[in-house]
Amino acid sequence: MAFGILSCLRVLSLVSLVILVFDQPCRVFSSSRGSHFGFINHDINGGDTAPPAGMCASTVAIHGYKCQEFEVKTDDGYILSVQRIPEGRLGGGGQNRQPVLLQHGVLVDGATWLLNPPEQSLAMILADNGFDVWISNIRGTRYSRRHVTLDPNDSEFWNWTWDDLVAHDLPAVIDFIFKQTGQKTHYVGHSMGTLIALASFSEGRQVDKVKSAVLLSPIAYLSHMTTALGDVAARAFVGEITTIFGLAEFNPKGGPVSNLLKFLCAQPGVDCYDLMSALTGKNCCLNASTVELFLNDEPQSTSTKNLVHLAQTVRDGILSKYDYGSDYNLAHYGEAKPPKYNLTNIPRYFPLFLSYGGQDALSDGKDVETLLDALKFHDVNKLTVQYIKNYAHADFIMGITAKDLVYNQIISFFRNHG
Repeated sequence: MAFGILSCLRVLSLVSLVILVFDQPCRVFSSSRGSHFGFINHDINGGDTAPPAGMCASTVAIHGYKCQEFEVKTDDGYILSVQRIPEGRLGGGGQNRQPVLLQHGVLVDGATWLLNPPEQSLAMILADNGFDVWISNIRGTRYSRRHVTLDPNDSEFWNWTWDDLVAHDLPAVIDFIFKQTGQKTHYVGHSMGTLIALASFSEGRQVDKVKSAVLLSPIAYLSHMTTALGDVAARAFVGEITTIFGLAEFNPKGGPVSNLLKFLCAQPGVDCYDLMSALTGKNCCLNASTVELFLNDEPQSTSTKNLVHLAQTVRDGILSKYDYGSDYNLAHYGEAKPPKYNLTNIPRYFPLFLSYGGQDALSDGKDVETLLDALKFHDVNKLTVQYIKNYAHADFIMGITAKDLVYNQIISFFRNHG
């Protein structure tokens, strides 16, 4: 059951707690990958060169797949880590393998596509089925904590929301793939990865360089989400409070955020004994060892401002750019309210595959219905919708049954729109 806005007394209690929490030193973790800027290409294929520390070495090459590490610079100066699995474990497939970009969600990184064994991980399954697989890591995550001038210790490094992922990160990565391969890419997004794609397509961005898009646990509208922890946090205006108290980086593993999380978990109706379920809903089909791997590496940092933006989406029930408040909106946008993303502007001919679950506490069925209503004039043969009754948020990327239920359908969709 979703919760209403907290009472004044509970908000005051939260403010008091935040004052206590953020009076402590804030731990900010810097990248250990050095200060080299620009493009690099590390090819890990068993050669004489020592493999670089990174996702390829830790999660891909160990399974016998060729893997390449790239760094992509955005037009606002962030340096993003991108991995490429150019072929399957057995090789082959020729030089014109169709590229596919995998885009993760909020508070995680691209490693979430690689936690299961190869026969259950979407990235490896796609590679073994003849696709050229690319994995993106948005700004602020473990391997994308660099900028041409800013340091992660600088608050300005964290001055962004998912609007900036739409305007800068996604175009940079898709343009890079297009230049490397000479081909349009297919796209797979999960959670916030679907949000930035939908917002981008609604503004006419990237549709000329993307062949089709798969949206797993699609997030566009969030007003019906049933995750107790997320709902309490959003409706308590936690984002604005943490911004006021100067926490630019939202690091779930840092002391201040950890203390805040403990407080939220103590609120009535919130049970964080199973933290993943408290956030995502009751996932049906996760392997215990995969969950352990996930909890070892995740969650990742994001900007507090980004969470504020997501909280605004929950509270306001609309999909719009970041709301700075009427006076600042005038300065920033030239109007009192932030511009809306109009999803009805997504080209009707653009192939879309949406898959959502009946147990998903973040991508609730009612909100998905609102999204589908915005797509009601989409060409019938260009829109595929899949509903899996017992799936929750994490099942789509880590579920042991996802290959049979979801991934095989994705491959067929791509081949039909290749």
